[in-house]
Amino acid sequence: MATPNYGYEKRQRELAKKQKKEDKLRAKAQRKPNDPQGDDQPADEQPEGDAGHPEQPAG
Repeated sequence: MATPNYGYEKRQRELAKKQKKEDKLRAKAQRKPNDPQGDDQPADEQPEGDAGHPEQPAG
């Protein structure tokens, strides 16, 4: 019986990881020009918090 070629198997796993990573980066790059602010916030909306309230002077 032939012995397993672990080096070949490892190389195939590495190539699969590399391909998956490249696909993920490519998809991210395609998504980025369409949505410059991020995933959830429109460009004209400010994040929640104290942004809508005027600042009060200290003292």
